[in-house]
Amino acid sequence: MKKFKLIALFLTLFCVLRLSAEDYKASMFGIKSNGTTLNTTAIQKAIDYIHEKGGGQLVFYVGRYLTGTIQLKSNVKIRLEEGAILVGSTNIYDYNINTNYSSLVFAYQAENIGITGKGVIDGQGREVAYNLIDQVHKGIIPDDLKNDRPSTRRPRAIYFRECKNVDITEIVIRNSADWVQVYDQCQNLKIDKITVDSKAFWNNDGLDVVDCKDVKITNSFIDATDDAICFKSHDATKMCENVEVRNCVARSSANGIKFGTVTSGGYKNFRIINNKVYDTFRSAITIATPDGGVIDNILVDSLYAYNTGNAIYLRIGARWNKGRTGSMSNITIQNMYCEIPNAKPDTGYEYEGPIEDLPRNISPASIVGLPGQDITNITLRNIQLIYPGNSNPNYAYRGTKPADLDSIPEMAAAYPEFSQLKELPAWGFYVRHAKNVKFENVTLTAKSKEYRPAIVLDDVKGATFSGMKYNEPGGSKKQLHVYKSSGIVQKK
Repeated sequence: MKKFKLIALFLTLFCVLRLSAEDYKASMFGIKSNGTTLNTTAIQKAIDYIHEKGGGQLVFYVGRYLTGTIQLKSNVKIRLEEGAILVGSTNIYDYNINTNYSSLVFAYQAENIGITGKGVIDGQGREVAYNLIDQVHKGIIPDDLKNDRPSTRRPRAIYFRECKNVDITEIVIRNSADWVQVYDQCQNLKIDKITVDSKAFWNNDGLDVVDCKDVKITNSFIDATDDAICFKSHDATKMCENVEVRNCVARSSANGIKFGTVTSGGYKNFRIINNKVYDTFRSAITIATPDGGVIDNILVDSLYAYNTGNAIYLRIGARWNKGRTGSMSNITIQNMYCEIPNAKPDTGYEYEGPIEDLPRNISPASIVGLPGQDITNITLRNIQLIYPGNSNPNYAYRGTKPADLDSIPEMAAAYPEFSQLKELPAWGFYVRHAKNVKFENVTLTAKSKEYRPAIVLDDVKGATFSGMKYNEPGGSKKQLHVYKSSGIVQKK
């Protein structure tokens, strides 16, 4: 009988330490939840141990777990139960800052990894960044502090590089010192039901997906003081492809959803479905290739944007293209509703977008290629854009005479943003260096009278307009101005 009791006791103790064959309590490894004990070594030991045993979950329960950089290994997931907070150290030397992958949670060439649960990752980013700046001021870390920001790599909350089968589900991520989370050359990436609340410091991109394949981003809320959902391509031999973004909400003091800025390889096969963007300083959707990348087969469907500085910006540039020719084709944007305010839309952010070099009235949505590099096969369908109107020609003026239109700079090497060309000659859409553009059931509304026409086409080879509506008080003027263009067809 005693033998059976001892066996039962052993099994009970084993179950306390191991929740199942694949779950391990953080406390099993001496990891402390008091918020003051630095757990970096203990957490790393736990990850290594689980990895060596064939895999499983490291489970954190209610408490604050202080740590520096930890590295996930194959077949290991971190599970943060509700009330568990993984807290980033404020000591900059607790991070892998001497690498390109500086982060709180790091993974490299790992498979079957993830971070799940209803817990929180708190990077304490403002304190980390200020402590880094302090080390720069003391001369310990060399840094030019360009734009008053340290260029030494501030730690992100998450950086996964060349990983496969990545699962990021339900977690809350707060207060990164830099880009919040980066997934770089990963394959089979799933991000679902996460919350990002990161307004701690400059460059707080909410989500960066870099040269990844087979990606799903769903049911998530992202509030960040830089681009909210951002796709990048850093390697000319790679690209982001087979990506779906669905049922997400984004708030940003930069762009809501952005392709770029760095676009060396490019983007292919995207479906961006049923998303909302609000309070964004820049564009609701920006698709740009300034660095020689290829952009092809992009669908944006059911995008709702409120209080955003610009609706749509499509742009080919030639910044770091190193002799390669960028291209953009086969893009459909449909079932979109967007309201553009008269005031600065990100007012009140702790790190607002910059006060721009004015003068400039409210910018139109824009499709802007380069001479000899047309943006091709663009369909705009079932779109409503609402502008404040009331542009003042005495404040900033750009007319539609040939000299006015020819004076608009190309700015091929500039950072691509909707406001870069300053005053533009249209209030609704400006299209330049494009081919085969379709406007189907597009409604453009100006709440107050405008001195500019709604649409200006410049060097456009083939454009079809059907079901167009222009709403402007007293707007009896011609709303479509065509310059150096051919094959323009207007249907009822």
